Amino acid sequence: MAKQPSQQLWGGRFTGTLDPIMTQYNESIYFDRAFYSQDIRGSIAYARANTKNGILTQQEFAEIERGFSIVLKEWEEGRFEIKPGVDEDIHTANERRLGEVIGKDIAGKLHTGRSRNDQVATDMRLWLRDQLDTLEGYLVDLLKVIAARAEKDIEAVMPGYTHLQRAQPIRWSHWMLMYASFFTSDLARIRELKTRVNKCPLGCGALAGNPFNVDRDAIAKELGFDGLIMNSLAGVGDRDFVVETLQWGSTLMMHMSRWAEDLIIYSSGEFSFVKLADAYSTGSSLMPQKKNPDSLELLRGKSGRVFGQMAGLMMSVKGIPSTYNKDLQESVEPLLDHIKTVGDSLQIATGVLSTLAIQPENMLKSLTPDMLATDLADYLVRKGVPFRETHHISGQVVALAEKENKPMDQLSFQQLQSVDQRFEQNVMEVFDYQKSVEMRSAKGGTSRSAVMEQIEAVKKALAGGR
Repeated sequence: MAKQPSQQLWGGRFTGTLDPIMTQYNESIYFDRAFYSQDIRGSIAYARANTKNGILTQQEFAEIERGFSIVLKEWEEGRFEIKPGVDEDIHTANERRLGEVIGKDIAGKLHTGRSRNDQVATDMRLWLRDQLDTLEGYLVDLLKVIAARAEKDIEAVMPGYTHLQRAQPIRWSHWMLMYASFFTSDLARIRELKTRVNKCPLGCGALAGNPFNVDRDAIAKELGFDGLIMNSLAGVGDRDFVVETLQWGSTLMMHMSRWAEDLIIYSSGEFSFVKLADAYSTGSSLMPQKKNPDSLELLRGKSGRVFGQMAGLMMSVKGIPSTYNKDLQESVEPLLDHIKTVGDSLQIATGVLSTLAIQPENMLKSLTPDMLATDLADYLVRKGVPFRETHHISGQVVALAEKENKPMDQLSFQQLQSVDQRFEQNVMEVFDYQKSVEMRSAKGGTSRSAVMEQIEAVKKALAGGR
């Protein structure tokens, strides 16, 4: 007597059933359901290819296409019913439901020559391609806000810091454009990443290739891929595109975490350079006066989350044998969460910056004459004194001001000459913050012209790839 057919796609050779815990441990439907539409698109393209090579008739293909339109609508309207213990993954669920709609005889032909190994790789690439387009758009939005704010707030001058110690005067716009430089590199990287993601693995089978000579080029063209994964083993066993996505997102979040850290500091009472909008702040359940930069703190904290996802996946895939192993299922959940976290973070960052209020008067008050010590050294350089000597002379002036307990610009001309006779009356013109920033006029500097040039470079980068 023949045994009852298994409800699993792979159950024919098994005589026993799965442990219930193993069933739950093995299934991925509750997260890879995110790929429902991509799975259906890929199945229709594959069925079309199997029609061209004679596996399916035109009538059978039409039924498959009709059935999948019903299944897709059920997903979109929230009416698709997942069957626990039966629908192991999105591929199983869609094929099971297709069989219920059009009959198992036709639906059972759909998977001919195909494996879930090349199917899931295709689903993931299709889904990720669309998500990367969205993330690129979010990043472009952030860069547009940076460029606009940098142009609008170009007159504000603030302390620039090294080692979190006041160093030299810079324009507030110059600080913003530092992060624009980082983010434009991230923009270039995501555009490169998309070209590697957009390769088609469908038609690679379980590992050895397709035995029915499907037209993989036609499949790739229908699905909008730029080309094929040319080795079938690589097609099913590659998750570099996921790893690289997580690496890209981690680099971006590293930059956003530093940006957030700066703004957290600048928004504190000790600095008061900026004020966050209420829309991106929260309060304290105990202290009525508090206005906390929770948006920025969460952004900073979530960078650790995405770093962990990247490192975790690399640990999972580093030692597995070639081609497909079930370990690769562990690439899906981190990818889904990573994309959402990065996308949310980009939108939060854009919202924070677009509503941020700067306080230029507090920035100006934080400037101190000792921040012009380098300008004092440069004054003597322009008189032909070697910089190493002028550095030492300027340091002596700093020490004298500290000894006299007064700002450097309050030292008398006679006191300056007591340090070095080459100081002339016009030396006092050095102690001008606006003049200081305007002196840094070489490309990349903090002068108005240099900053405007950087803004134009950002705008050019934005126009370069969309």
